[in-house]
Amino acid sequence: MPDVLRLLLIIFFLAGCSSVALLSEDLDALLGETVISDRRLPAGTQGADHFDQQIKPILEQRCIVCHGCYDAPCQLKLNSPEGIMRGANPELVYNGTRILAATPNRLGIDAQTTQQWRERDFHTILNERSQTAAINSQNSVLYKMLELKQQNPDYQAEDSPLIHEDVTLGLDREQQCTTREDFNQFAADHPRWGMPYALPALNEEEHNLLSDWIKQGAAMSLPPQLPEAIEHQRQQWEAFLNADSLKQQLASRYIYEHWYLANLYFSDIALFTHQEPQQRPSYFFKLVRSATPPGLPIQPIASRRPYDDPGIKRVYYRLQLNHASIVAKNHMPYRLNQQRMDWLTHLFIDPDYAVTQLPSYDNDIAANPFVAFKELPVSSRYRFMLEEAQYTIMGFIKGPVCRGQVALNVIDDHFWVFFTDPDRVNDQEMAEFLDQQSENLRLPGEAESNSGIVTNWFKYSYLQGQFLKAKRRANKQLSDKTDTFNESLIWDGEQQNPNAALTVFRHFDSSSVVKGLVGQEPKTAWVITYPLLERIHYLLVAEFDVYGNIGHQLLTRLYMDFLRMEGEFNFLAFLPQESRLELADHWYRDTSDEVKEFLVTHGQQLIRNPDIDYQSDNPKSEFFGRLQSHLKPTLSDQYSLAQHTTPQLLNELQPLNQVKGQAATLMPEMSLLMVDNYLGQPGLFTLIRNSGHTNINGLLTEDSNRLPEEDYLTLVPGVLGTYPGALYRVSAFRLPQLASTIASLNNEEDYQQFVDQFGVRRTNPRFWQHSDQLHRVFFQQEPLNAGMLDFNRLENR
Repeated sequence: MPDVLRLLLIIFFLAGCSSVALLSEDLDALLGETVISDRRLPAGTQGADHFDQQIKPILEQRCIVCHGCYDAPCQLKLNSPEGIMRGANPELVYNGTRILAATPNRLGIDAQTTQQWRERDFHTILNERSQTAAINSQNSVLYKMLELKQQNPDYQAEDSPLIHEDVTLGLDREQQCTTREDFNQFAADHPRWGMPYALPALNEEEHNLLSDWIKQGAAMSLPPQLPEAIEHQRQQWEAFLNADSLKQQLASRYIYEHWYLANLYFSDIALFTHQEPQQRPSYFFKLVRSATPPGLPIQPIASRRPYDDPGIKRVYYRLQLNHASIVAKNHMPYRLNQQRMDWLTHLFIDPDYAVTQLPSYDNDIAANPFVAFKELPVSSRYRFMLEEAQYTIMGFIKGPVCRGQVALNVIDDHFWVFFTDPDRVNDQEMAEFLDQQSENLRLPGEAESNSGIVTNWFKYSYLQGQFLKAKRRANKQLSDKTDTFNESLIWDGEQQNPNAALTVFRHFDSSSVVKGLVGQEPKTAWVITYPLLERIHYLLVAEFDVYGNIGHQLLTRLYMDFLRMEGEFNFLAFLPQESRLELADHWYRDTSDEVKEFLVTHGQQLIRNPDIDYQSDNPKSEFFGRLQSHLKPTLSDQYSLAQHTTPQLLNELQPLNQVKGQAATLMPEMSLLMVDNYLGQPGLFTLIRNSGHTNINGLLTEDSNRLPEEDYLTLVPGVLGTYPGALYRVSAFRLPQLASTIASLNNEEDYQQFVDQFGVRRTNPRFWQHSDQLHRVFFQQEPLNAGMLDFNRLENR
């Protein structure tokens, strides 16, 4: 095309032509073929350094707080150069009504190049054609969305602190994934929908930095070269995991299927203690299956599940640098050092057993860990998960389920978790029992991602019933050999491992798991055995496919009912028979006949009363007390108010833990409270609403099972949760006023007045300054576990 004609067409293009048809037809002729697909430059170059030092911090603080997970609007993940280059796609990842499984679109797994993503219908948000400043800006959806916000920064409703009704909120709001071709119409229809969406605009400096970066070609950075010491450790671990013996190959396969979601890091700090790094690790790694051995570039094997057939004779387990910005909702740090390698060797290599052949990847074998890994010692498998129990449970909480109400409404809003002592079970007897029960322990994942519901429900219900009958017979035999049946059967973490007791909080469609017994005494508790812990991992982590059809997702949820009941009844076994019945009836009020029948089946496995001389009329509370004494050296106090405040401040904060009923119901699921001048510095607290239910067996009837009068609040120091529904701020001297105001809430108008006094709403002009300070405190308090929070659930109240 002659330069003069090209110039005229560019001028016409830049003038904002509203003819979408003309732009669509002439754009290729105007701008030429794609000339850029990979914008990453080597670390140390000017463009890469500019991105890492100037651009990346803005993206982290202003963009990935909404665009960092599977549920990012339009699948646009801005937490890595690869996600920015991939672009956007209007297809919903979380679609609980899909009849057939969708094609996975996991960043870094299912496609490796920008062109491959284009072939998967991801559209660019940057200009990929002729590179001039004018074209780079006008052909970039990202640039146009930022400009739209600058042109229309006012998104607040008139005469109200709330957001304008045109700006819709909520995870289920209709997505508008505009492209360069239809942007003019999008802007005309939704002038208030610029980015950041439903939040204050970037300040002038931030906007200019991003705009100039886009105009100059949006250069980004390649992963950096690792320091020699880090590279040496990476090579050591790859050599260990890829040793040739059958024993090591089987162990490494098992390790991979449990570690593949972890953010692995190197640190010499001792394992299985309360110690944590005081500085944030500089490098995190993902364990991936590769077609290439150590020493060659990694070629990730794309499969829906970690146990799917890799399609090659031998896979290699490689440590791939995680170059993405860390977001809290899927950050699962896991420490590697020589002690860890020695521990794995002790568990899987040193014991005297033989691996005769490696299991196949046929789905009926690979989907059942009790078959695939039957030659690994049971005690080794249990300790592998148990001694890092928070990480194991965190798998279904921080895995790919960024939006998991269907998966998570199977658990209560607040409960404590304990584990049986592995030393109290004969390894050989347990191995024989699991081998005999391997058919009954089959999991829904064997049906893969396109599952039917009704027939499979009856099948797995029958199998679980058969397992419980066999478990009762085994318990009877074990009981006859057990002199003492009390809290001594509960693992005490060898008096030092804080994973011995965990607390789970559910925040409607997300949840959190932390070490220690946090909050008030909960309604329920679980005691987890090895078979239960393994099934929880494979059901909700290794097998679960967010791209699966409705049958797969609902069957997973239904089967989890069985596992939750099993954990709860393991706990009830430590209480007198009369209390067991009363609590079971209370936990499962107004439930279906099918569930009641299952409760009878569970109750039948409780074959003796515990050897505990209960002194009160509240055995559950008394047993909690005995467990706290039994576990005292191991219990984490990270989220204890008493350990992180003065007596005076504790008296001012403690009333929040006494708020129940309507006042609690009006509060968000999870909110963050910043206290100024708290012991001489900003204090950060999490306020959690725990919702009451008659039962949690209703598949799609959670609202009808709600008991708002049983709602209560739990206040803890620090950040507990990653999806705040509201942000509050108060000076320390006003804490009594804040607590009394919350306690007196009666209706929505009261809550709005409370937020007028203490809230930092989306419409607050200082929202970003508050967000920045909140994150600074978070990273200072928890350098290992902190990541960028997710603001997609911030309310508009």
